[in-house]
Amino acid sequence: MKKIFVLGGTGFLGNYTIKELLRRGYQVKTVGLPPMPTEDLLPNEVTCTLGNINEMSDAQIIDVLSDCEGFIYAAGADERTTPAKPAMKFFYEANVLPTQRLARLAKQAGVSKFVVFGSYFAEFAERLPKFHLRQQAYPAMRLLQEQVAFAEGEGAMTVTSLRLPYIFGTMPGREPLWKVFVDQARNQPVFPTLAGGTAMVTVEQVAEAAVGAMETGKHRHTYAICAKNMKFQEFYQLIVDALGQTDTTQVPVVPYDQMKPIYEGLDQQAEAEGLEHGIHMVISSKLQTVDLYLDPAETMPVLGIKEHDVVASIKQTLAKCVAPEQQ
Repeated sequence: MKKIFVLGGTGFLGNYTIKELLRRGYQVKTVGLPPMPTEDLLPNEVTCTLGNINEMSDAQIIDVLSDCEGFIYAAGADERTTPAKPAMKFFYEANVLPTQRLARLAKQAGVSKFVVFGSYFAEFAERLPKFHLRQQAYPAMRLLQEQVAFAEGEGAMTVTSLRLPYIFGTMPGREPLWKVFVDQARNQPVFPTLAGGTAMVTVEQVAEAAVGAMETGKHRHTYAICAKNMKFQEFYQLIVDALGQTDTTQVPVVPYDQMKPIYEGLDQQAEAEGLEHGIHMVISSKLQTVDLYLDPAETMPVLGIKEHDVVASIKQTLAKCVAPEQQ
């Protein structure tokens, strides 16, 4: 039975990846940040160490990985983080340097498959050059994260990257990240949206993609996964419905120019506070005027991703955001 190491097994994506690995008969080791969300989060057969792997020595990490054939990197900072300026430095240190080190040590330990959890903003940095996302800290460092991992694997380790879109699902002991959206819409008479849309998956599909990439992925390949494409207006309407505000909150599509001053103000506020968004708000909002859609047929059969009810997962996720104590 093969043994796989999952970085971030106490987190949302890592936890579901562990479940999928166990379902397929793998043994699993993990290192995750404390505290454990719930005492019974992981089955007893999972070897779990609570702590920060970046604080471990090279020798300690190699020892942990010495009996593992695969490494799934389900950790890192995403674009919702607004760090101290410059953001490029923050995302370099949070995502690029640890990935490079751990890929190098994994190869030394004899790991043969390495999967990085990345972002679909890296995909659209390549597909939509007119937005100049390569000059924005978060997508630029996601692209660099992939490249250093690929380079470290050359000649001995197959390294692949999953470019992840909007992800839905719930887990015990953790509040969904979508609660920010829900709180913004709460008790508002108008919840405006821009004209574009986004790709979406369930957390179970991320886990299936991760194991699929580990088992069959090609070195240096990036997989921008998707199961459903949805307009932001439809997604925002689901938020309003979950809040019970269907009859009291309108969800109009508004022109970008109408909203642009708000986003310029948010960038200016961050600047005044010595902060910087990983994607400047003026840019990230402009992205929401286009359809950030992906073709499910390009990755689902390749990685063995199953059909899931994405809308049902969205509704379940939003229900927990609305009334977490009842879930």
